[in-house]
Amino acid sequence: MLSVLIFAPLLGALLVGLFPAGVNGKISRSIALIVAGLIFLWTVILASQFNPGEVNQQFSEFLPWIDALGLNYNLGVDGLSLPLLLLNGLLTGIAIYSTDESLQRPRFYYSLILVLSAGVAGAFIAQDLLLFFLFYELELIPLYLLIAIWGGAKRGYAATKFLIYTAVSGILILASFLGMVWLSGADSFSLTALDAKSLPLATQLLLLGGILIGFGIKMPLVPFHTWLPDAHVEASTPISVLLAGVLLKLGTYGLLRFGMDLLPEAWAYLAPWLAVWAVVSVLYGSSCAIAQTDMKKMVAYSSIGHMGYILLAAAAATPLSTLGAVMQMISHGLISAMLFLLVGVVYKKAGSRDLNVIRGLLNPERGMPLIGSLMIIGVMASAGTPGMVGFISEFIVFRGSFAVFPVQTLVSMLGTGLTAVYFLILLNRAFFGRLSEQVINLPRVYWSDRIPAFILAALIVIFGIQPAWLIRWSEPTITAMVNVEHTVATVSLEPTKSQN
Repeated sequence: MLSVLIFAPLLGALLVGLFPAGVNGKISRSIALIVAGLIFLWTVILASQFNPGEVNQQFSEFLPWIDALGLNYNLGVDGLSLPLLLLNGLLTGIAIYSTDESLQRPRFYYSLILVLSAGVAGAFIAQDLLLFFLFYELELIPLYLLIAIWGGAKRGYAATKFLIYTAVSGILILASFLGMVWLSGADSFSLTALDAKSLPLATQLLLLGGILIGFGIKMPLVPFHTWLPDAHVEASTPISVLLAGVLLKLGTYGLLRFGMDLLPEAWAYLAPWLAVWAVVSVLYGSSCAIAQTDMKKMVAYSSIGHMGYILLAAAAATPLSTLGAVMQMISHGLISAMLFLLVGVVYKKAGSRDLNVIRGLLNPERGMPLIGSLMIIGVMASAGTPGMVGFISEFIVFRGSFAVFPVQTLVSMLGTGLTAVYFLILLNRAFFGRLSEQVINLPRVYWSDRIPAFILAALIVIFGIQPAWLIRWSEPTITAMVNVEHTVATVSLEPTKSQN
């Protein structure tokens, strides 16, 4: 059942490439949209059959592959990966639907998006370290091409920078994975066969360092963040939706699955420093967002700040904080995707994202009143307004982290206030006041431009009012995972403390 999530989009990409594109790429777009819709429907079927009370991997698939390397085709899904699979399926469909019909080379474009979806899904369900790495690297190729070919004026620079950063990330992650397997004496790369917890603390710290920097680049965390604003600004709107909504979650997922879960002793040892790192990312990302005049770059820097919340929750490593980290992944995916969609509509109709140029877009007669209203909802959700999923995810993060890191948590909470500041600046400049002369004759905004944002806004409110519908999938898995790690870390560190 899980292989469908990998091979169906690959088959769809092949079909898109073989069939004629049609007028304005309509045939290619229709095939890609049908394939993405079927994949999302299949993911929903998986979720309906998923047993939340079962903490082990479900729908497991195993096939021996390359015995000499210890590489097996091993798939599974649990409460950590299932919500991310649903998010990937949803946002892939939205990205395809939101693509401009005047797109050049549509067959290649839609094929790359489907290959990207397959790579991301494979990474989330891989239960083999080397298999995860293969999928992790697979998504790099289509995303690089999507930015380099269909991006903005500086797309070559942004795509190359993304490629270099992500390549370094992959090298560090692969080195850590190889070290775990070889040093622990495991005969394969399977997660179930690996016993990295038995390694000496110094060795664990070295391996964890590679994982932290590797996935820290992908998230990204300060100071490895500089590729993200450039990539977002130059990428087209649908690609920004996938980049912020799904691709960054590979980094957060990797930290939880391969850092906190496999090396709990080293993780507990470094946890205070990780909490400080989280505070720096939150404050730096939020402060940089305040200084931006490009709407898209402001939303990009906001992502850096919100990724810091996930690191803080993971550093605390309590069942509640880790559950909050998963919630924050989904929350940020929905909210950032919605914000990038709305900024894309503004840019498409107004021809600018510069806050010094556009004003008064909330004007009911000549502006974009519905787009402005949706933007207000997205901003409120990102700033943690009660009744929306952003509030509940941040509340769980702070509530779960406070008991372990009270000072770092309180300082990180300043990020929510800074979020309100920079997004209020965006709203005040772009949507309130008189319409500026540069955008006084705006083209009509069609319902096709609004529907994706309406879907995301509905989910943001629904999960904000009823978060249990989202939490129920992950809570048992996270609780079991964190309790086991806490026991191992406590037992391992206690002799050191007694000696001191």
